[in-house]
Amino acid sequence: MEPLRLQKWLARCGCGSRRACEQLIAQGRVAVNGAPATLGMKVDPARDAITVDGKPVNPPQQAYVYLMLHKPRGYVTTRKDPHAPRTVMELLEGVPVPVFPIGRLDADSEGLLLFTNDGAFANRLMHPRYKLPKTYRVWVQGVPSDRALQRLREGVPLEDGMTAPAQVRRIRSEDGQTLLEIVLYEGRKRQIRRMCQAVGHPVRRLVRIAIGELRLPRDLKPGQWRMLTDEELQLLQSCPSGK
Repeated sequence: MEPLRLQKWLARCGCGSRRACEQLIAQGRVAVNGAPATLGMKVDPARDAITVDGKPVNPPQQAYVYLMLHKPRGYVTTRKDPHAPRTVMELLEGVPVPVFPIGRLDADSEGLLLFTNDGAFANRLMHPRYKLPKTYRVWVQGVPSDRALQRLREGVPLEDGMTAPAQVRRIRSEDGQTLLEIVLYEGRKRQIRRMCQAVGHPVRRLVRIAIGELRLPRDLKPGQWRMLTDEELQLLQSCPSGK
């Protein structure tokens, strides 16, 4: 086997997406032949001993799996966190092989969350250049004006820069709240919550209902998971290489 970048090999072995594997290396949790690994280094898996948290890393012997979870509120999207009361991994009882989440939803958010042990697949879905749309149903406080909605569509200045243009439409208003549908083509931390706060309408509830053309099934209840069908997997694998 030709030498290849360490983070690519870790992702291939099911340690997470390539970005997550880069974080493992940066955190000092990866070693090559007993020495701390560095970002960008190349390895020969046939010759080098690679460990994460002291445990050997080996290529997966099982087939790749792809599944969806209807994430309920109150669960942190991480494989393990000693400070988190509950993680999404606790909801995956019965999954036959170790998997990791593709992207994340914050603890207060709900909806469609994908998991796999295929690092290359996860990296494709998460890479910014593919601009894979993600659709959310968002209940906000108050009734946003047309100007507020236009600001969300055009971009909102946040502390980490201007947001990219988004699709936003009002569905209905009732009891002092408004239901919006928002489609994003980027994925910053708590982005929708910060955008809506910036235009004066804090989020009361947020549910991701679609990733690309893949929609959250109506019959998948909060806390439930199931494997993706071949047709659903094809929807994700055929996502365009740009918006």
